[in-house]
Amino acid sequence: MKKLTAKIVMDAMKKLGHKVFSTGDYNLNLIGVRSQDKENNTFNDVMCCLFKDAGQWVLLQFSCTTDPGLFYLKEPLNVSGCAIVKPGQYPGMWKLGLHRNTYRALVQRGKVAVYRDNNGDGVLDFENEETGLFGINLHRATQKGESQRVHKWSAGCQVTASSFDYHILMALCEKSAQEYGDSFTYTLITEADLKDKDLKEKS
Repeated sequence: MKKLTAKIVMDAMKKLGHKVFSTGDYNLNLIGVRSQDKENNTFNDVMCCLFKDAGQWVLLQFSCTTDPGLFYLKEPLNVSGCAIVKPGQYPGMWKLGLHRNTYRALVQRGKVAVYRDNNGDGVLDFENEETGLFGINLHRATQKGESQRVHKWSAGCQVTASSFDYHILMALCEKSAQEYGDSFTYTLITEADLKDKDLKEKS
């Protein structure tokens, strides 16, 4: 996916009617952008962290997946099918906690809408909606380095590819929580929601 700017992301958020947190420094906006590239099992999406620092907008973007890996698409943990987060804004969806009781992550505390893919063909299907608490967390893939394939890293969670990126993201969440509380809204949009003419190529 092409490099984004704060303006591009904010314009898309406003166009969709989503709230942007703009009061104070390090009041985080966590925004996933689902790629138009339909190849599954890859970290082809982007996790954006949008916030102000010294009153100026900053946008950090990290390679991630907003889709489950191929393993769980074929073998869902839930009898209704594998969870795929539906685009939308989910107020207070996450809080700081432990992913699988092992390391710091953002864990689900508020409801989220998902699609349930239950045909086991390994192709993402965006039908059969369900809303609830499903353990959809924000966490990393590999403990060190960067993962190239999703595989078992996600059964529906939002997962960063790079452990280094993840440490940066979690440090920002910890800093934000000290000022604004332990509640994080998550917004998922699609690459199609962004204006292509405004995108900048990676340098």
